[in-house]
Amino acid sequence: MAGKKYVYSFGGGASEGNGSMKELLGGKGANLAEMASLGLPVPPGFTITTECCVDYFKNGSRLPDGVEKQMLAALAKVEKTMGMKFDDAKNPLLVSCRSGARSSMPGMMETVLNVGLSSKTIPGLIAKTGNERFVYDAYRRLIMMYSDVVMEKAEGIEPAEGQAIRKQLDNILDELKEKKGYASDTDLTVEDLKKLCETFKKQIKKTLKREFPDDAMAQLRGGIGAVLKSWNGKKAVSYRRIEGIPDDWGTAVNVQSMVFGNMGDTSATGVAFTRDPATGDNKFYGEWLINAQGEDVVAGTRTPNPLNNDTRNEQNKHLESMEDLYPELYKQLFDIRNKLEAHYHDMLDIEFTIQEGKLFMLQCRVGKRTGTAALNMAMDMLSEKMIDEKTAVLRVSPAQLDELLHPILDPAAEKKAEVIAKGLPAGPGGAVGRIVFNSVDAVKAAAKGEAVIMAREETNPEDVEGMRAAAGILTARGGMTSHAALVCRGWGKCCIVGAGAIHINESAGTMKIGSKVFRAGDTISINGTRGYVYAGAIAMVDSSENPRFQHFMKLVDKFRKLGVRANADTPADAEVARNFGAEGIGLFRTEHMFYGKNSEKPLFFLRKMILSNTTEERTAALKELYPYVKKDVKNTLTAMKNLPVTFRLLDPPLHEFVPNEKAKRQELADALGIKLSDVAKRAEALHETNPMMGHRGVRLGITFPEVSRMQMKAILEAAAELERDGIACKPEIMIPVTCDANEIKFQKRLLAEVAAEVAKKFKVAKIDYLVGTMIEIPRACLMADEMAKEADFFSFGTNDLTQMTFGFSRDDIGGFLNDYLDEKILSADPFQTIDQSGVGKLIDYAVKAGRSVKPKLKVGICGEQGGEARSVAFCHKVGLNYVSCSPFRVPIARLAAAQAALTEK
Repeated sequence: MAGKKYVYSFGGGASEGNGSMKELLGGKGANLAEMASLGLPVPPGFTITTECCVDYFKNGSRLPDGVEKQMLAALAKVEKTMGMKFDDAKNPLLVSCRSGARSSMPGMMETVLNVGLSSKTIPGLIAKTGNERFVYDAYRRLIMMYSDVVMEKAEGIEPAEGQAIRKQLDNILDELKEKKGYASDTDLTVEDLKKLCETFKKQIKKTLKREFPDDAMAQLRGGIGAVLKSWNGKKAVSYRRIEGIPDDWGTAVNVQSMVFGNMGDTSATGVAFTRDPATGDNKFYGEWLINAQGEDVVAGTRTPNPLNNDTRNEQNKHLESMEDLYPELYKQLFDIRNKLEAHYHDMLDIEFTIQEGKLFMLQCRVGKRTGTAALNMAMDMLSEKMIDEKTAVLRVSPAQLDELLHPILDPAAEKKAEVIAKGLPAGPGGAVGRIVFNSVDAVKAAAKGEAVIMAREETNPEDVEGMRAAAGILTARGGMTSHAALVCRGWGKCCIVGAGAIHINESAGTMKIGSKVFRAGDTISINGTRGYVYAGAIAMVDSSENPRFQHFMKLVDKFRKLGVRANADTPADAEVARNFGAEGIGLFRTEHMFYGKNSEKPLFFLRKMILSNTTEERTAALKELYPYVKKDVKNTLTAMKNLPVTFRLLDPPLHEFVPNEKAKRQELADALGIKLSDVAKRAEALHETNPMMGHRGVRLGITFPEVSRMQMKAILEAAAELERDGIACKPEIMIPVTCDANEIKFQKRLLAEVAAEVAKKFKVAKIDYLVGTMIEIPRACLMADEMAKEADFFSFGTNDLTQMTFGFSRDDIGGFLNDYLDEKILSADPFQTIDQSGVGKLIDYAVKAGRSVKPKLKVGICGEQGGEARSVAFCHKVGLNYVSCSPFRVPIARLAAAQAALTEK
């Protein structure tokens, strides 16, 4: 390992890396290298690679051999470029240590600023800058960050609630400000800051039993180690699980020479987006603070100024913009914005610092954005000829497209409601829920299926689990670049930040707005698109289609090879599916007509059939049931307008339909002419020890052929009637739970008989239909070549196939799944995304085996994984003809299929 290159330098107009090296240098490191090569004003530094992070953990949390030597050589280059020296008494260089994974994880890992300040270097920096207050302000910030990040979190110390070292130091700072009557940190005097630094160090020694390090190199080593360790910090691990980021990627560490935004009124710091990340509008959007360091902008402790006059809002309209106050600097930043967009062809999130009137670029990365913004930016950049159609399709993720289908507050109901507070619209859509004031309560409520709004003074990265669990987020402080805004925007989570009218007392469990007090458990509604808060519950409706949605989906379909169908069980579902672009129905579950609206009569006849003791009784009950089945089948075929519809024959175990209520059982007894006690006996006889593997699916059709015949007749007669009336249709009959080709043969014989009877009745030569099977048992995958001889198509029922392959009950997996994920035994829930290494191998084998016998065998899947992006990409890769998913996931599957086609190697 000693020969491996772990450190890459950047700055001074040159770089050892470039923007394509994100896997090795992380997003931040790669983009710093790229900006430096473009000649932008980037403070020099070096990046320690993600490979170092991986090897660091393999090496027992010790830096690999060779890193220290490479790091010191790179530091010497920085010193030469800056004309300063690290740990020098007269001309000291200070540096920052920041994280940077290949995928953006805002706020989830650690940063330490002002590294290198010590009793040795402080006098020299004061002499050089002539600004004693600035130096001690920088020192107190270093002490606060370092003690929190390096001395507590990196050491795995988990203090009691409210006892974290950062909280203790914040309390000391707040008490001093209150005592002196200061409104802001900038009011602190030099003497205040000197005393604070000494008080801080004493508190650190008392709490952590260690001295704050007074050695610059010790601080640097500690900062680098803490950033590496933060990759496995609790909040980072939680965020990776939510975002699907692999644990083995690691983070890079960026060590960069410090420039200071807290040197007085000619210095500042800011965060900006090259376009509005919430709406996608082509406006330079950002916030900045005078006499501040970067953490102040995102922390929400001060209201940031607007970057320009175009993007003022309710919270900052009274504050001066950079465009007005420093027009020349703003023009320089605006030109850099244009240069970066032209270079990257994307919306970027940038960080900058102004030190005594000079602009420096600290970071650029592809910016997080809402689904609406992603769509608008993709279509705008396409029309601007900045990107091509393929890139536009790749610019909107399936999760972002899902946001566009999110519910919103009913506009009619919202008009009648009183707005009780306003904030910044940081995350899309609407949300209604009970108030909770912390992450723990949000997670608990979500586990019970309860919708909650998490209300906080401001969020921090430790809140990430609760933020994910909550239906919406509401904060009293923070701007559009605050932690809550950045994270929620990335997730498409409904969020309002900076609602200054709300006052939260977490310990008391109250939120006060004017004279009204809300308590934990009270219900509120929030509109994250407008930034409005309402008391009580407002009705929700599906969001209106974005006018650009259809245009975008037409682009998507240009590049898609994989078909997309829907799982739909009623004519109404079928209509929704068609409107979302489904190319057919991949799964119509005949048993679902016995649930829900207008199901009472058909369910009664089904129960009569189930409890029949003789073939005669059963046939009579099926005759009564037949018209209801035929009606639903016919209406569904009509709704799909010549698109294929796959009807799965009755699948569930019959005992699931037997009523437990005495009145319902008596009704059945009367209809069958038997005693109530006989109903109980017949119901008991249907009981099975393991019904999932019991008398269900094709097994019912073999034991009771008349059950299959009735369904087959309903499907084929409905099709014949439609064809007679000039309405084309394409029925496909799917036999479920098969494990042997002989089962299909048995059912096909029945089907051929029924088809002949129907053809004779309607005086036609033949009835057109396909017959196939649902592959949901591992043996069926292994016997796929034999099965294919009898089937026109396969459809993988991935829900049951996953159950059978893992031996997991999907109804009971909740008792241990989180442990499996926490311990990294499984990388993902196999019922959410196809397990490609196990279940996927069975699917791949079955496809190849089936097509070895029947090369044009049609193959699809109809489990809910059919609407999950990674699963869709897998289905594309193994050559399936289509995926089928719930109607509302059809657009997502279409996009995922197009992206799979565009990115295949």
